[in-house]
Amino acid sequence: MDLAALGRRVQAARTNRGMTLQALADRSAVSVSMLSAVERGAKAPTVVVLDRIADGLGLPLTDLLTEPVRMVVRRAADQDVVDEPGGWQRTILTPVVPGVNFEWIRSTLPPGCEAGTYPPYAAGSHEFLYVQQGLLTLTIDEQTLELGEGDSLYLAADVTLSYANRAATPCTYYVAALIMRSRLPGAGRRSRG
Repeated sequence: MDLAALGRRVQAARTNRGMTLQALADRSAVSVSMLSAVERGAKAPTVVVLDRIADGLGLPLTDLLTEPVRMVVRRAADQDVVDEPGGWQRTILTPVVPGVNFEWIRSTLPPGCEAGTYPPYAAGSHEFLYVQQGLLTLTIDEQTLELGEGDSLYLAADVTLSYANRAATPCTYYVAALIMRSRLPGAGRRSRG
């Protein structure tokens, strides 16, 4: 085990959460001196100690033991294509990266298709839409908005959202979403769009 790399992962996880060594010590039941030594790569923690540190950080133990993913390639042949009721299709373009709640989806709605209404994502979520071809009708909470070819939109994604193609030609659009975890179980929604 590369103790220096382990120490960097522990320190990065702690600082990314805005935690001091003392705060992590309080949450993990591991002494400040041991935490400091682990972060400096000066001591090899036991599995029990490392598990306590991971719990204190709110991470699975494996996140501390493995290098973070730096690059994931998703070939066109490996993209998930989902045929939805009503004849519309979504293609999930982004690779799945553990711990990264970002998705990029291409959807094509046939003429006259109502893709459905989706409940809000957790507060702090963001969504970007771009219409490649056709006319997309969105209902955001109670407001209706039409986006045409080349139009784009940003919205805070903690709203109810409906997608529809009320035109006589197909509509292809892209959604890029940064999704925050739900605060309460069941408060999130499936990938939309």
